[in-house]
Amino acid sequence: MPLSRLAASYGVATSYSPSPGRTVPATETAVIAALAALDVDASTPQAVRAALSVREAERSARLLPPTVVAWTDGPLPPSLAGLPPGTRVRVEKEEGGEVEWDVPTGSAAPAHGEAGEPRLPEALPAGVHRLHVRSPGEGGGTTAHLIVAPRRLETPERRTHGLLVQLYSLLSRHSWGMGDLGDLAELATWSGRTLGTGFVQVNPLHAAVPGPAQGSGSDPSPYRPSSRRFPDPVHLRVEAVPEFAYLTGKARDRADELCRRAAGLRASVLRQGALIDRDAVWALKREALELLHEVPLGPGRRAAYNAFLAEQGAALEDHATWNALAEIYGPDWHSWPAALRDPASPGTARARREAMDRVDFHCRLAWLTDTQLAAAQRTAREAGMDIGLVHDLAVGVHPGGADAWAQQRHFAPRMSVGAPPDAFNARGQDWGLPPWRPDRLAESGYAPYRALLRGLLGNAGALRIDHVMGLFRLWWIPEGREPTEGTYVHYDAEAMLAVLVLEAHRADALVIGEDLGTVEPGVRETLREHGVLGTSVLWFERDWEGTGRPLPADAWRADCVATATTHDLPPTAARLTGEHVQLRHDLGLLTRPLAQERAEAAADVHEWLGLLSRLGMLPGGTGCEEDEIRAVHRFLLATPARMVGIWLPDTVGDRRPQNLPGTWDEYPNWRLPVADAAGRPVTLEELAASPRLHAFMAVFREGERTG
Repeated sequence: MPLSRLAASYGVATSYSPSPGRTVPATETAVIAALAALDVDASTPQAVRAALSVREAERSARLLPPTVVAWTDGPLPPSLAGLPPGTRVRVEKEEGGEVEWDVPTGSAAPAHGEAGEPRLPEALPAGVHRLHVRSPGEGGGTTAHLIVAPRRLETPERRTHGLLVQLYSLLSRHSWGMGDLGDLAELATWSGRTLGTGFVQVNPLHAAVPGPAQGSGSDPSPYRPSSRRFPDPVHLRVEAVPEFAYLTGKARDRADELCRRAAGLRASVLRQGALIDRDAVWALKREALELLHEVPLGPGRRAAYNAFLAEQGAALEDHATWNALAEIYGPDWHSWPAALRDPASPGTARARREAMDRVDFHCRLAWLTDTQLAAAQRTAREAGMDIGLVHDLAVGVHPGGADAWAQQRHFAPRMSVGAPPDAFNARGQDWGLPPWRPDRLAESGYAPYRALLRGLLGNAGALRIDHVMGLFRLWWIPEGREPTEGTYVHYDAEAMLAVLVLEAHRADALVIGEDLGTVEPGVRETLREHGVLGTSVLWFERDWEGTGRPLPADAWRADCVATATTHDLPPTAARLTGEHVQLRHDLGLLTRPLAQERAEAAADVHEWLGLLSRLGMLPGGTGCEEDEIRAVHRFLLATPARMVGIWLPDTVGDRRPQNLPGTWDEYPNWRLPVADAAGRPVTLEELAASPRLHAFMAVFREGERTG
């Protein structure tokens, strides 16, 4: 069928398998819409035939695809090994210089492996190079990007455990109403030195979309940011900015007043039960940072700032320009004057010049935040952590935000990312995130993806990738359609993984993939082959292909982060008591009778606790919540998992999930502070002194002695 052939040539699926042995056709509307987002007209049979003819002609005219991937320990990629005899190959190396060879032989021909297969020349290191090939009789030849990457990342040499926390939820005596980078550094220092932790994993710290001028609050979700490339200055510890010490006169008086108001915000959360109000925190911090912006930088600080500007280049300028224009025209660039919707337009250039002071202000904020992130990672490593900070990469960005504006050429228009219907959600999901175009990524040598990874890995010991299956394919939903009316669009997974491995290798960092839920066959195996760790949550680890019972500890995979819960799941105390079922019932989220849901949840817990008892991990028997939570983590330590993650709220018995999927206004997602078993907010200082926390962490000290 021509439409199927055309769709396949662009990676657009015409069917999908929601479960083993079941195939569902994608709607023709979804396929045509996905092709349209890739600038392919498939609206009529005649258009399909014409587009297919053009596609086949384009492919036959090119000797190489736009991006070629080679592994440093592997054979020459098929696209290079299959070039016609007599083809001249020239590679411009990333760091300068050239390597050349002829096909199949020549004075600078590629090396050959033990099996005799052609390999890349040894003079060609890992990196992103420019590739030029010209066959006999060809005119200008073909140019492509060549990504050379190590095949596999190093995984932890020894077992390590660490804390998982949503940074905004971690308040201290110095917080301005939500956790900040000063709190993160403090947590890392204390836990590394006192608890022997090897890492602290946080939520995405990406720049958020500011709230509209008319006063409605901004989206508090850290997974729908304005930019994934640059961090959010709301996380700054204002008093730690060196220029804060040099405020004088009225500026000092105003700063002191802002600090007093910030103390009031903090008290309202910690003592009066208020929710974390990110917008209120940012309003205070922004005014304080405006004051600091008026303090001249010293020569050394100015030199460091200039170096940051030069390193970040046009990407930072675009990001800062979006922020400056958003202050005037609102946070959705689609509603801006037409002349400003293109970041490269003369109108935008003129507006940037007119708002240069605001552009510089937002550039400065990015620099200050990057500086404090670097300090937090340095502090973590100095505290003895093997890994340090684990940053989180969200799946995508807000359609009206800075990245979608600055990189709109790379995003598919009128499309949103989500998930198809499955056993857990019959309606599917629409996450409201525009997807990257796989064709434009390949044409650019994956430039925006490379820059994104480099920015995040610069201040991290590891990177967690949310919905890591998105490196292989994403569910595209046409604008105005239900999630059920979408289709999968495939990406060049080899290229996506090569870039990921290359950038992580350069940063000497680990990579963790969030691979929970329905995963396409072969994905986990491919990730493991490249050293990408998976994510395993205790309650989901069962022998699904056999008895259905809890998976024995020694049957767990080693290449993973093993945890008891995540930010999207109930805390362990709530699961053990069944409170998570009651919460969903109270919010009208259950699809079955309450009694049935309670019975099923209780049976699940009973089965796990029975296993823990038989293994001797519950010496006091069931009935004590704290003992049961410790037993759950003893089991995690009995698995071969290379990393064990501890949900920080679990250490003090918090019952409330940070995010309850399927809710919006019904539940205070992303706005809750860490609390104890009674729901009382707990500061970082109180955590450090908590007898319950220290009794919990004794499990890990025992594990180190017996492991």
